[in-house]
Amino acid sequence: MFNSSYKMGFPSFLRDERLAAVGLGLATISFLIGMKTILEHYRDEAEIKPTPPKTQYITQDTEDSLRPDTLENLLGHYNFAIRDTALKIIAGRAVNDASIIYTLLWGITREDYDERMEALRALAFAMEDKETYQEPLNMFNTPKAYSALVRSLELSVDDVKHEKLDDPMYDEYYLRDIGERRCLMLVSQLVHRYGVDKLIEAGFVEKWLARQPWGEGEEERQNNFAMYLDRRKNRISDICFHLKTTKAGRNALQKAKLTTKSRRSKRDRSNRIKVVLEIDMNEEDQDDALRVELVPRVNGQSAEEQRLRRRHREAMVLNDGTHSLGRSDIIEREHDSNS
Repeated sequence: MFNSSYKMGFPSFLRDERLAAVGLGLATISFLIGMKTILEHYRDEAEIKPTPPKTQYITQDTEDSLRPDTLENLLGHYNFAIRDTALKIIAGRAVNDASIIYTLLWGITREDYDERMEALRALAFAMEDKETYQEPLNMFNTPKAYSALVRSLELSVDDVKHEKLDDPMYDEYYLRDIGERRCLMLVSQLVHRYGVDKLIEAGFVEKWLARQPWGEGEEERQNNFAMYLDRRKNRISDICFHLKTTKAGRNALQKAKLTTKSRRSKRDRSNRIKVVLEIDMNEEDQDDALRVELVPRVNGQSAEEQRLRRRHREAMVLNDGTHSLGRSDIIEREHDSNS
């Protein structure tokens, strides 16, 4: 009986329209998903992807193998990156070659302006490009290099005529000749790194600094020089500041009549500390030749010591150091008879 009912129910189940609709829907969805997967696969396979550029580095062996004529041709290349790389290679070779440095230093001492500018331009570029080498200043820290820089500055004095440096509101530095500013840039870097001793020995103060138009008379020159250091913030004032920090630099400035040994600015006087002294004076020491005994202020004085001190008249001496001690500087207090 069970078998007969099973045979009659299964065909009717297969003929159910709802089951047929569900099966057709599942088949359609499966077909669409399969087709989409196949199409995406063929699409990805057919895509032509651009080849990424290969990163290329110039090794030291490759750089050393480049001949001078090859580098000269690369300097005229239309690509800026290639020109810049070739220029760095040439500068790197120059700054590490003593013979080339000496040739450039010889070039900056020539009287011909164009030849001098070419050598200065090459030296300035070698000093500015610090990625190619770590310490380019070592090649310039020699007496010969300092002498060449000072000689180039000495020649630049006559290149352009400067006005008198007496205007406190006008900074003429950036209007100076480019060659003079390049020399001052190199000198400033050397001074910051190695000090001013070799620069002073090369005659920087007397050969260039003293020849600047500070004024006619000695007093006018000193006043304008002091004003220039107070008001200017450029490489000249920076170099002069380093000169004044050493004894040799101060002596060179005094010898050039730009400063005096006893010269003190008003700013220095205003910064002085006024000294207040407490002194004891006896009755017999009231004449013009005062005998002053300095008594330090002690916190741990006994009562007897304080009583003895009150037996004398006390005075205050006020003097800011600008003049000698006199009676007008002494402020006395009346004697207390009850003490």
